[in-house]
Parts: sequence; structure tokens; C-alpha cells
Amino acid sequence: MPERILIVDDDVDTLRLVGLMLQRQGYQVIAASNGSQGLTKAFEERPNLILLDVMMPDMDGYEVTRRLRSNPATASIPILMFTAKTQLDDKVTGFEAGADDYLTKPTHPTELQTHIRALLSRVSTAAKTPEELETVIKEKHGYVIGVSSARSGAGVSTFASNLAAALYARDKADVIVAELTPGQGTLALDLGLEENTKLSELLKSTPVEVTREKVLSSLVTHASGMRLLLASDNPLDMDLAARTENFNALVLRLATLARFVILDFGAGLPHSVQKMLPLCAERIVVLEGTVNSIHYTRQLLSAFEELKLEKKSVSVVVNNRIRSDMQIPWVQVQEKLGHSILSTIIPSPELFMQALRLQTPAILAQPENMISQQFLKIADAILEREKNNK
Repeated sequence: MPERILIVDDDVDTLRLVGLMLQRQGYQVIAASNGSQGLTKAFEERPNLILLDVMMPDMDGYEVTRRLRSNPATASIPILMFTAKTQLDDKVTGFEAGADDYLTKPTHPTELQTHIRALLSRVSTAAKTPEELETVIKEKHGYVIGVSSARSGAGVSTFASNLAAALYARDKADVIVAELTPGQGTLALDLGLEENTKLSELLKSTPVEVTREKVLSSLVTHASGMRLLLASDNPLDMDLAARTENFNALVLRLATLARFVILDFGAGLPHSVQKMLPLCAERIVVLEGTVNSIHYTRQLLSAFEELKLEKKSVSVVVNNRIRSDMQIPWVQVQEKLGHSILSTIIPSPELFMQALRLQTPAILAQPENMISQQFLKIADAILEREKNNK
């Protein structure tokens, strides 16, 4: 597969002539005519190298470089500044911004080709594939857990918040819960928190604007110790679920901000969730012990297999929220699913109603309750897996 080079220059002649020269050398060329477009294409295309002009009207090359370096998805892509600015101070500014090399216009095509080849051979950690991004998250950042269900109504958000509270209570671990269900948020109301528009704001911006600092400022802290990124409850925001690139950038940022990051995916398997699942160290599927819930969950687990997700990285939790003779024992659920059950949460509607009144996770409303102990055991299992994952 040919190496891809992104050329960012507002001069049409430069784009055409340099692009044609690189194509003749066997490179695949991507062109952008301004800084903002260059940032977007860099994030979407993940080129092997960026050839960047400095003097552009909307955003100069120095600022483009700084933004590329601040984003984990583009931080290691080699950048060759190619500009008419020849002063020593200009070069120093370019290198301080994060450029790998600097050439002044005009230059001989052979010299430009030599610099490009040298950069491509020297920098081995250029644009990462999704698999490489997964490795980066697992090895260098927090332990990311995705929680979902096959159909709505299984209690995914409640499970995610109680799991986070259990991890914090058990190990004082820094935990973030990200409610990635725009337009369908419930945790703000359940936990007495007001900031529920931040996820929508992040999704409405461009992917490159989803910076670490912006994500950090979007988090709110609950009295339980966990931090949350809250989804709005405005139905009009549901269209934002299609912002796949923003979601990916968001997960990459969140993974640098806490030891544990719990992603509330809600129900189903939309395209954005399909793209985020490989970024998780493990996935937890929540279901109820009913015939229909088992059927839909079996379909979801089959889809996970089609997405090449390792079976051992998927845990299943039976969350029986109401008392009913229709609930199927966990042994039979396990048999019908063809997948082991990590834990079964017993029905306790009174406890969860008390938690809603107190605006706190259920495990903190009654720490000695059997359900609280079940969540703490799940937290212990995750702590052990995190330890073994390092």
C-alpha cells in the first residue's frame, strides 16, 4: 500500500505541482487548501507524513502543528514545514511548535524527495491503525470498559454508575463515567447534576477540537468521587450519535484522564459504538433473565464475534431489576447464551428508589446491602484483570 502524504498549502500551484511530483514517486497524495481543512483531513485520513505551509490565511502552519501534536491520533505523524519564510526565528518557531523538518521555498524536487524519504524511514510511529490505537490505550493510558445492552431498558446507565462507584470505593481509583448516549441521558437527573450539555458540545465541534483540555473541562464530579461526562436529555441531540470521528477522539482523550474509564454505550450497536468497541480493554453486556432479553443478547454477542472482538474480553451481567417468576435462573441464562455469566444482580427496587431520592449510586445508599457487595465483587474482578493487563 503506498504511503500517504497530506499537503497543506493555500497556493494552488504548489498543491498541483508538488502533488504531481509525489504521485510520480509512488506516493498517495491528499490535498488541503487551508489549515482547518488540513487538520480535518489529518484526523480522518491519518497520513504517513504531512507537508505543511506556514503562511495561510485562516490558521498558520505553526498553529496547525501545535494542534496536531496535542491530539493522540496525530501526535506522532511526521511534519515537514515547506515555506517561503527563511529567517532563523521562523525555523525555531516551527521546531518549537513540533515540526520534524523545515525546508524553504523554492527548493529542488530532489532535495524535497530526500527529506521526505528520510522522515518516513526515521519515524516509525506515524499514523496509527485502529489496532495500534487500541494498543496505545491499553499500554499507556487508563483501563477502558464499554458497557452496553442489546435492547434499551436493561439498566446500562445505572449499572455503569454503580460500577464506577464500586471501583472508587474499593480502591479509591480515579474513575470517569462517560454517558455516550446523546439525547437520552439519565444520569444528570438521577445523580442531581446540572451539566448535561457537554457531550453534545463536544460532538458538535470538529474532531480536532475535541482536545484533552476541552474534555477535562467537560467533566463534573459527583459526591461519590467519580467524575462524569453527561449526555443531554434533549431528543434533538440524538442525531449526534452519528459523529463517529468525534466519539473516537473523545475516547482517546478520556483514556488519558483517569485510571478507569467506563463508557456507557446504551443499547444496540450503532456505527459509532462499533468503532469504539475495539478501543476498550473489556466490554460488559447487561441483560435481564427473560427469554426475549436472552435472544437479543445472543444476537449482540454474535455481532461482537463478527467484529473480531475476543470472547474473553466480553463479560455478561444479568441485571434482574424487578421481582418476577418469569426471571430465568442464571445457570439457564448462561446455557442459553453460550457465554459465561460474570455476576447476577438480584432485584431490589426499593434500594434503587432510595438511591434516586438520595441522588447517589445504590451501592452508597446501602453499602452493606447484598447488591452493593455484588458490585464490589465485580469491581474486584475488574481490578484483577486490569492488573493482569499491564
